[in-house]
Amino acid sequence: MKTLKLFFTAIILANASFFLTNITVAQDSTSHNTSIETRLQELTQQVKILQRLRELDQEAAAQKQQALPPSAWGQPKFSGVVYGDYFYNVSRDTSGTKGPALPNTAIPAASNAKNFNGFQLRRFYLTFDDDISEKLTTRFRLEDDQIAATNGTNNLFVKDAYVTLKGIFSGSDLTFGEQPTPAPAVSEAAWGYRSLEKTEQDLRGYVATRDLGVSLKGRIDQGGSYNYWILIGNNSNTAVETDKYKRYYLNLQASPFANFQVAVSGDYAALAPAKTTISDNDKATGSLVAWYGVKDNYNIGAEIFSQNAANAPVAGTATRSAVGQGYSVFGSYNFVTELAAVLRYDFFDPNTNANVKGDSRNLVIAALSWKTDKNFFIQPNIEYETYENKPAVGNTSSVAYDASLTARLTIAYQF
Repeated sequence: MKTLKLFFTAIILANASFFLTNITVAQDSTSHNTSIETRLQELTQQVKILQRLRELDQEAAAQKQQALPPSAWGQPKFSGVVYGDYFYNVSRDTSGTKGPALPNTAIPAASNAKNFNGFQLRRFYLTFDDDISEKLTTRFRLEDDQIAATNGTNNLFVKDAYVTLKGIFSGSDLTFGEQPTPAPAVSEAAWGYRSLEKTEQDLRGYVATRDLGVSLKGRIDQGGSYNYWILIGNNSNTAVETDKYKRYYLNLQASPFANFQVAVSGDYAALAPAKTTISDNDKATGSLVAWYGVKDNYNIGAEIFSQNAANAPVAGTATRSAVGQGYSVFGSYNFVTELAAVLRYDFFDPNTNANVKGDSRNLVIAALSWKTDKNFFIQPNIEYETYENKPAVGNTSSVAYDASLTARLTIAYQF
């Protein structure tokens, strides 16, 4: 291609020389006007040829780019997230009745002692993202989670391992592998402060944030104001599958006007036939979350959820469906872009049956979030949890539980 360019350039220069000579010799001769005009037309045509050659070079370069191996489509990216605290247990129940015997607590039983304090890393993510090709993307993520610690040691496990086929049809992507589940992912985006605490469904163990399966996710309308998310998974969280039963998830999300979003989610967990434990029977969970906010200014939202567990045990071998419910109200306000106040209140009742008492919980989270750098936050905060009194049954006296209060200084950053 370069040789052709040199050849045509030489022709143009030669013709230009000839053209200038003719102008000098035949300056006063009208008989040569036609010849001059002809030469000008020829020069114009030759310039167009060079321009076309340049265009051909550009087209060849674009074709070469498209022919690059898959790894050249995008640069692999490593990123991470860290949540760490210094915590101090200001208040705990001292009657000896609190601890592992008191279920469904937001504050882990392992740190129940009053005045107990220390440093902890609650979460560490290491994420690898890569565009395999124009259509395929993949993510691999490891998590180190102190809450899931075993034998006193933080537990490192695979959090995400999935591949996504983009645009399987217009506006929709297909994903296979260990991946996020719809309801917790949407709720966490609405809440916005995962560094302080999990969303309530996740915190109370109603819907896991991950499952191994296949999902279809995309927009319903052209503008993307209405979207859907469907997932079929093992219902095994990040563990291996142990039975033939699956969990089916559906999420519909809408943004009917600016800064407002609402999402409804539902899932059905098919489990083994009824036995004598609640965990062995089918469960259906539904939730609704709505929020309104402007980034770095304010945000307010609420979530409500309910779960029906079929054939829950009542007494002996008797069973009855059990309904657990909860709701969460949250908000944040930025005094300035770098400093926000955060407040959240949760209510949770794992069994709404009128005959079941002493199991509901109230949780309050209050914090300041100071953004000291682009991806670095310092967050002084408290968690305050109260517990419903356990009523007297037969010869057993009623039990009143003291509230739990933990003060924390949280450090959260991304890299």
